[in-house]
Amino acid sequence: MFDFIKNRLFPSLLVLMMLSGASCINLGSDSKPRLSMFIGVDISGSFLRGKYFEDSITFISHYIYAHLNGMGGLDVPNVLFVGSLGGSAADEPKTFYPIQTFEGKSIEEINAKLKEIFPKNKENAFTDFNAFFKQIEVFVKTKNLVLRPISIIMISDGKPDVPNKNIEQALRTIDLKPLELLSRNVTVRLLYTDAVTGMAWQTKVSRQRVKVWTQDAKVMELWKDPKILVPGKAFNEQEKLFSWIKDNVDFGVRFKKVD
Repeated sequence: MFDFIKNRLFPSLLVLMMLSGASCINLGSDSKPRLSMFIGVDISGSFLRGKYFEDSITFISHYIYAHLNGMGGLDVPNVLFVGSLGGSAADEPKTFYPIQTFEGKSIEEINAKLKEIFPKNKENAFTDFNAFFKQIEVFVKTKNLVLRPISIIMISDGKPDVPNKNIEQALRTIDLKPLELLSRNVTVRLLYTDAVTGMAWQTKVSRQRVKVWTQDAKVMELWKDPKILVPGKAFNEQEKLFSWIKDNVDFGVRFKKVD
C-alpha cells in the first residue's frame, strides 16, 4: 500500500501542488496595478466659462476616488498625474500633480484640491494638446513606465487653439506621435466635447497605434442622474455608476488607424 501511494499518488499530488503554486504566483503578479493614468483639465476661457466645467470637476473627483479605491472593478492605477491642457503660451510645460496628491482623500477633499489646482479665476490663454502629449512622453520615459497600459483622460471641449482653421483642419495639427511607441495599449479619452468635434477626433486625428475615445458633454452630465448615482446609497455600493463609467468613459475602444 505504501509503495502504491509513493509511486502513483505522490507524483500526482506533487503536480497538483506545483500547478496550484503557479496559479497563485500568476494571480499575485496580475493583481499588481500596472495602469498609468494621466488626466488633463482644460482651463482655457472657452471651456472654463462654459456650462460644463463645474460638472466635469465634480465628475472627475468621483472618477479619481473610484479608480484609486478599485470600486466596482475599476482599474487601480499604478501612477496618476493630473495637469492642465494649456498655458499662457504655446508649448508651455505644466505642473503634473502625482497620485499622492489624491490618495487617502475623500471625494469632497479631491474635489476641493482640484478646484485649488484649477481655479475659475485663472484661465489659460491656450488649449495645447500637443504640449500635454509631449509632457506625458517625458514622464513615461523618466518614470520607466514604458510598455505599461496608458489611459489619458482629457476634460475639454476638444477644440485646439488654431486661428483661421475649421475644426477638421485644426485637429489635423494634433500630434499623437509622442505617444505611439510608449505602449501597445495607449488610449486617449476626450470627455465633455460635442458630437461634431468628437467625431472629428475619432476620424481626422492621425494615428498609428493610439486609440481614441470621445464622449459628448450631454452624455457625460448624466452620470449624476438619480437612476445612476442613487441618492442616499453608500458610494462603494454605487454599482450602476461604476457600470456607467465602464460603458461610457473607460470603454475598451478598438484600435483604428487614421492617416
